Amino acid sequence: MRWIFLPAAVSLLHAADFDLLIRNARVVDGSGNPWFRADIAVAQGRIAAVGQLNGKTADRVIDAADRVAAPGFIDVHTHVEAVVEKVPRGDNFLLDGVTTVVTGNCGGSRPDLGEWFRRLDTIGLGLNLSSLIGHNAVRAAAMGTANRAANAEEIARMQSLVDKGMRDGAVGFSTGLIYIPGTYSNTDEVVALAKAASKHGGVYASHMRDEGEAITEAIDEAVRVGKEAGMRVQISHFKIDNAKLWGASVKSIEQVENYRRQGVDVVVDQYPYDHSSTNLGITLPSWALADGAKAVQERLKSTGTRARIRREMLELLDRKGRKDYSYATVASFAADKSLEGKTISEINRARGRAATPEQEAETILDLLEHGTPSMVYHSMSMEDVERIIKYPNTAVASDGGIREFGEGVPHPRSYGTNARVLAEFVRERKFITLEDAIRRMTSLPARTFGFKDRGHVRAGFAADLVIFDPARVQDKATYQNPHQYTEGFDFVVVNGTVMVDGGKLTAARGGRVLRHKPGE
Repeated sequence: MRWIFLPAAVSLLHAADFDLLIRNARVVDGSGNPWFRADIAVAQGRIAAVGQLNGKTADRVIDAADRVAAPGFIDVHTHVEAVVEKVPRGDNFLLDGVTTVVTGNCGGSRPDLGEWFRRLDTIGLGLNLSSLIGHNAVRAAAMGTANRAANAEEIARMQSLVDKGMRDGAVGFSTGLIYIPGTYSNTDEVVALAKAASKHGGVYASHMRDEGEAITEAIDEAVRVGKEAGMRVQISHFKIDNAKLWGASVKSIEQVENYRRQGVDVVVDQYPYDHSSTNLGITLPSWALADGAKAVQERLKSTGTRARIRREMLELLDRKGRKDYSYATVASFAADKSLEGKTISEINRARGRAATPEQEAETILDLLEHGTPSMVYHSMSMEDVERIIKYPNTAVASDGGIREFGEGVPHPRSYGTNARVLAEFVRERKFITLEDAIRRMTSLPARTFGFKDRGHVRAGFAADLVIFDPARVQDKATYQNPHQYTEGFDFVVVNGTVMVDGGKLTAARGGRVLRHKPGE
């Protein structure tokens, strides 16, 4: 008997050309060039074709209806370690058009990236994730939080940890030179560790040692590390954080540009807000935070040492051009969530203390006896923010994290960074063009961090894409009510998987860990 399997034959005859086909798009391809009309075809997680694809079929067709199709945004400055395993889809980033995040910034990576990456592989991610190996993490592993220079044996141990991090897939080496224990290091130590990352082709990303009084010296140090280690340099969250020096971005931008003219591969990133966010400990002199939690608590309990800390806090406050701590707002505090959203000045008054900087400093020390609150600081001027965003070598980055919706009063940048740039600085104020804004969110960070198959709408590249109407995209998050998702990114595709469909999150998991290959 002769068997004929007709259903299979029919299936083969009518198989779709592609997995996904985006029709009628205005393509902004990430290069900075003007948009063009085209269709985009996706197969097996990659862009298969870009052009007029009339007559082609796909398992799923999306009509862009003249909306913009662009590469998925790459956020190279994030801190997602704390929450990614709770919210592995990365909801707030996806709804802001982000398809790839780089974490481990400011020296604060997971110390064992290989083990962490394997765990994330098992969980499944909604967006792509890569990480730097952090200076503070390896220094703490090698010598705790000691306030001293590292010896040769400790530097060798740290170099070994950086080398392992790079072999495990880190994209580079990061520093946070205002944070413990990295702040206790000298430049020679940083260069030695950067060289351990450089031989694997990594980038050097630095939260510099100062972003105010000594910013000139801090930029020089960051560039020196890159030059001596032979690495690209990314200066993190470029800003002027000293009220006495607002307006000095004219000089800091020119300093960066001078180095570029000398052939140094240095760029910067920025979040488009005049408030920063970090921990409350930065209001203290760094020596007071050394040698672990027990030593810190002993210092706070010593009357004489506490008085010295308080006195030096006020000196720091004055050097930053501040009369009090009203610029500092509690974002999250596990020990007392009722304080979230309140300024230090408000908390101080509620405790019945005099409205003086001395008493506010004492209130800060009281809080630090019970933990380390996360804070939002009104630290910059919009004049500097605007000037930096106009600088062509500024990438857009949030400095945010994955958020548990409704938890705390975090900085709105975690929800709305990219939409804010597109709505405020492109559409409303016309500081930069749409094409240039997309470039700063895609190909510029991809080039710096070595994502060779991302950042462009180009055949053969990973199918990370966003579709949106530039007239409608809008950030909603505010300082008072930060837990509000961006509106207007109608479709977000990660590795060919639709993660945002008609403005709504899907249950899919299209993301993956992006491991840097040593030597690339």
